[in-house]
Amino acid sequence: MKHLRPIILLVLFGLVTAFSVLKNRSDSKEPSVAVMAYYVPEKEYHPEELPLHQLTHIIFSFTHVIDGKMQFRNEEDGKKLEQLVEQRKNHPNLKVMIACGGWGADGFSDMSQTAENRKKFVESVVEFNQKYQLDGLDIDWEYPAIPAAGTGARPEDKQNFTLLMKELREALNTLDREQTLTFASAGWKPYYDNIELEKVMGYADYMNIMTYDQVGSNSPYTGHHTPLGYIKERDLEGTPAAEFITNWKKEQGDDRDYGPRSAEKIVEYCLEQGVKPEQLVIGSAFYGRAWKGVPPKNNGLYQSNSGPYIGWAAYYNIRSEFEKDPNFKRYWDSVAKAPYLYNAKDSIFISYDDTVSVRMKTEYALKKKLGGIMFWQLGNDTKEKNSLLKAMFNAASQN
Repeated sequence: MKHLRPIILLVLFGLVTAFSVLKNRSDSKEPSVAVMAYYVPEKEYHPEELPLHQLTHIIFSFTHVIDGKMQFRNEEDGKKLEQLVEQRKNHPNLKVMIACGGWGADGFSDMSQTAENRKKFVESVVEFNQKYQLDGLDIDWEYPAIPAAGTGARPEDKQNFTLLMKELREALNTLDREQTLTFASAGWKPYYDNIELEKVMGYADYMNIMTYDQVGSNSPYTGHHTPLGYIKERDLEGTPAAEFITNWKKEQGDDRDYGPRSAEKIVEYCLEQGVKPEQLVIGSAFYGRAWKGVPPKNNGLYQSNSGPYIGWAAYYNIRSEFEKDPNFKRYWDSVAKAPYLYNAKDSIFISYDDTVSVRMKTEYALKKKLGGIMFWQLGNDTKEKNSLLKAMFNAASQN
């Protein structure tokens, strides 16, 4: 027995080593499509602990247009970005990018209005990306020619956005590091009436379609805020949502199909407009939207409500607080290809993405040969092993 002990230990050591090799091989798989994370530094900021090996791009958010230049509002953000860029030594294939703009971020319309203003901004971008040794830029102008959240807008934004993207592309091409140029676009069709889509796509590597917030917390009816599936009006028949849409169409004298927005719907539209599939990146939400005062019919889906229960909830909160609460029941909508939670006791409805829906979105991107999938935002994910990003990464790396 004494002589067997070294042999047993040797066998055990061999098994552990083999397991470690297999695990590392699994973790070292490269996604076959882009997996992009927008990232707002967390309060407890430890970039070395981020699951960067599961990403192809991380987009540090946000800089803003300040005095006509791309700048941080807070100097501390610059130090945090430097720390993130340092992680590239451990993840040489990772592209670290910077986002400029965001919801309610003003300054784009004025900045892009004249050649002189654009030149000043573009030069600041080049200087910024050189300083931090970045791999690209994401323009998050919400939205050209649409005054959203009180931002300035003018009709000429449509043409000026094209000029801005052209001049950014030309300037970024002069840098030693290869630069990826992306922009965040809306998940609804009217947005595309206000940009020169074909021309802009001649300068952008990817268009990151924000296929979330497709229905807001102020909506008179509940719905999916980040669905994948193509939903038509007839799928809403017999619900308050259908009644609302019918009445609205009568008032407008409009007989078009106003079914809910979705990733499949906007991708189909963009492809019809001539966008190359490999330039399209669909979005996932690592947060949920919730309504209160929702009646139990249809398990709360497409029903009336008395307003937002909460503005939004990070996915880690949804998993820890709501998914584990026995009063909340998870439902799956096979048309929308999306989950939702409903609490009949307290009349609360929550729309969100989970591990099943993000996997399906990633598989859809692969099937349609799209550029990939992105999400807002990494800090909202759970720190548990079976995270949303892990489900996305596994799907993207299955081939």
